[in-house]
Amino acid sequence: MIGLPRWLLLVSAALFSAYHVLLGLVTLDVPADPGPTILAIVLYVVATVLSLWPTKRLRMPDWLAATNLAIAIAMPVAVTSQLDPAVDNGYATWYVAATGTLMTITAARRQLVAAWLGTACLGIQTVVWAGFTALGSLGVIGSIVWVAIAHMLTTALATAAREARRYAQAEREAAAWQAAQDAHLFEGRMRLAQTNRIAAPMLRRIADLGGALSPAQRRECRTLEAAIRDEIRGRMLLTDAVRREVRLARERGIIVTLLDEGGIDDVDEATRDRVLSQVAESIAASHADRIIARTASVRSPVAVTVVGLVAPDGVGVEDLDPDEADVEFWLEIPRAAEPVA
Repeated sequence: MIGLPRWLLLVSAALFSAYHVLLGLVTLDVPADPGPTILAIVLYVVATVLSLWPTKRLRMPDWLAATNLAIAIAMPVAVTSQLDPAVDNGYATWYVAATGTLMTITAARRQLVAAWLGTACLGIQTVVWAGFTALGSLGVIGSIVWVAIAHMLTTALATAAREARRYAQAEREAAAWQAAQDAHLFEGRMRLAQTNRIAAPMLRRIADLGGALSPAQRRECRTLEAAIRDEIRGRMLLTDAVRREVRLARERGIIVTLLDEGGIDDVDEATRDRVLSQVAESIAASHADRIIARTASVRSPVAVTVVGLVAPDGVGVEDLDPDEADVEFWLEIPRAAEPVA
């Protein structure tokens, strides 16, 4: 609350409550029988100590709010049972401010219903005991004002806390979005540099030859194009070993497709090396006409699936339909390493 330490607020409330107890003690000679007043003082002290006791949770427990409400109802009845409403009782009517203080504390600890019920009961009891004019002369209106102020402050602070949490969440999301954008930009620059490193020599050669390429050079261009496509679509599937085995497989006439859909972005480096080494080994050992390596979903126990397809007789490799092809091998590489027997 505007930077005030919590202990200072608790001490201030305790001193203010102690003042009401002092008034009740010094006016014990006013009531016809001091017994009910002493009982009311004890109940008030117990309720105040429980309500002001430091806890991590700001909201008052329901059982304590019910206890405060019961005391707020019983205390005025007990004290006024020994007072004469027709005379000026002076500070012997300390219970009015005490009840208002207790209900203000209850409202400040976010038990607004109990606080207003206790204040309403105080007002009704005062009217029944001494009439409507006593609401002002005994200070009941002041107690109502204090509870109303506590209600407004509590509501305002709760709204401010919700807004602060909302802004903090928005700030975290904005920071995460910015980090993702920076990562995409950095990755894009890396991919562009990699693509330039791969394609620049061949592009210069094509320019030097005026586009007149030999069949071998055209095959090399197609291989380079596939390598560039791998850098774009393969992403985390690419290591030096995978690149080497993919290049050798294409030199053997195999069509290789690498598809990274983000399934291994969050795995640790050791797991990724283990998985991709198996991808490289499967490509190296295959004699299929087409190989497809694809990452699985993030929730799947499988990290990467590698499939080798063989074209039926009479069907060219370029015209191979995966639905009509024969499967040479189907390899599912798990995320977790298999236990050693």
